[in-house]
Amino acid sequence: MTNTDNAPFVPKSYETATIKKLVGSKIEITGSISAPVWSRYRTQAIKNINESITIDGFRKGMVPENVLMAKVGDMTILEEMAELALSKVYIDILVENKIDAIGKPEIRITKLAKDNPLEFVATTAVVPEIKLPDYKKIAKSEVGKSGPDELKVVEKDIEDAILKIRRQHASHEGHDHKKMTPEEHEKAISAAMPELTDNFVRALGDFSDIPDFKNKLSDMIAEQKRDDAREKLQIRIADKITDASTIELPEVMIETELNRTQAQFSADIEKMSVKMEDYLKHAKKTIEEIHKEWRPHAEKKAKLQLVLNEIAKIEKIVPDPKEIQDEVNHIIEHYKDADRERATVYAETVLTNEKVFRWLERVE
Repeated sequence: MTNTDNAPFVPKSYETATIKKLVGSKIEITGSISAPVWSRYRTQAIKNINESITIDGFRKGMVPENVLMAKVGDMTILEEMAELALSKVYIDILVENKIDAIGKPEIRITKLAKDNPLEFVATTAVVPEIKLPDYKKIAKSEVGKSGPDELKVVEKDIEDAILKIRRQHASHEGHDHKKMTPEEHEKAISAAMPELTDNFVRALGDFSDIPDFKNKLSDMIAEQKRDDAREKLQIRIADKITDASTIELPEVMIETELNRTQAQFSADIEKMSVKMEDYLKHAKKTIEEIHKEWRPHAEKKAKLQLVLNEIAKIEKIVPDPKEIQDEVNHIIEHYKDADRERATVYAETVLTNEKVFRWLERVE
C-alpha cells in the first residue's frame, strides 16, 4: 500500500464490524478488536484502577503492579482494557459507517480473554428514516383556510378588553371576598371598577384620551389576533404534515421528551411551592402513570421535531449564526447556571423551527 502524503499508516481500531438493522429504529453492531490493538490499553487500564483503589501502606495511584494484580485480579484489568478499547471503537464505527446514533448504547462483551480478539455486540437507537408527504401542498392548503374575518377587530373585542382592564383595577378595600357568594363577589367587583375617563386611561400609559386609548387598544388586539391566527395555522400545518409522515420513532426519543416534560412540569409547580412528590401524592398517581398520560403528547412532539429537522435539511433552512449567539447570550443572561453548549443547541433548534414554519407559511 502506497502512502502518498507521507503520513504514517494508522490501522483500524477494530477488526470486524457487521451492522444489522432492527425494528424500532435500532441497529446491532457485531464486532471484534484484534488482541494486539486492545492490549495497548493495558497501561492506561492499570493506571485507572491504581488511581481508584486504596491499599494500606501505599499512596493512591502508587501501588506496584504486582501488588495491584494480586489485589484485583487479571480479569478486572481485562475488563477495564475492554471498556477503554470499546469506547474508542464504538465511535470509530459510527463515524466510518455514517451512523446517526442517539442515546446511550447497550454494549455486551461476548468474548474476553487475554491474547485473544475482543468480541462484542452493541445495540443503539438511530435517527429514524422519515418519509415526508407533500408538505408544500399541505402548507399551501392550510394557509388558504385563514380568512380575513378571524383577524378583524370588532367593537365587542374592544369593549371586552376595556371591561377586563377595568376589572383588573377594581378596588378591593372593605370587601372580604372569601365570605361572599359568587353573585355577591361579582356585584362588588362591578361596583368597585373605575369609570372609563380620560384621566383613567392616561394613568394606564401613553394615551392622551379615550379615543386614543381605544385606537391603540384596537391595534394591540389586532396584533394579538394575528399572533393567535399564526399559532393556529402552525399547529394545523404541523399536525397535518406529522400525521401524514411515516416515522418509526425510537423509544429513547420518547423517553427523552417525557423526561423533558417532567422537568418542565416540576419547575412550573415548584414556582407554586409544590414539589413533584407532593403533587403525585395528592393526585394519587405514580410517575409511571403520569408518563403514560403524557406519552401521546411526547410522541407527537418528538415526531414533529424530526419532521421539522428533515424539512430544514431538504430546503437548506438554517438560522443566522448571529441570531443563534444573540439568543444564547439572552439565555445565559437570564439563567446564570445554563450550560453554553446546551443553550446553543436549544437556540439553534428553536430558531430553525421558527424559520421552517415561516417558510411553510410563504410556500408557493
